[in-house]
Amino acid sequence: MTRFGFPARIRRDGKAYGVRFRDIPECLTFGADRQAAEVAAGDALAEAVAGRISGNIGLPEPSALRRGEVIVELPASMAAKAALYLALENAKISKAELARRLGVDEREVRRMLDPRHGTRLATLDAALSVLGKRLTLDLRDAAD
Repeated sequence: MTRFGFPARIRRDGKAYGVRFRDIPECLTFGADRQAAEVAAGDALAEAVAGRISGNIGLPEPSALRRGEVIVELPASMAAKAALYLALENAKISKAELARRLGVDEREVRRMLDPRHGTRLATLDAALSVLGKRLTLDLRDAAD
């Protein structure tokens, strides 16, 4: 099971709070206070993952949390796209082959992987199913 919450370190840096992601080093952000830094961290993480998917750059699976770090979760829609991206990469098949298995045009698979394109969860789940994966949802309190 892969979770799409990445460990981040939030540190006070002068008057602001800086955020760094160990697994995605290009993802850096800050906030005026800790709460603003946490919100900015979620946005920055989503953009960094979108950039990796769009650029066809490897996406690491989140590493274990270390002392002093917090987990920053990807929004559900981006996590689903990241899951499909990783599953396709791990299956070592092309987008064209996935399209063939799904019985759709290759452009549809490209849209599924496009971070800016709104893809229904049912569509992503169907694609993951063809790759031997299952998409699940987890509901938690906002404070967790």
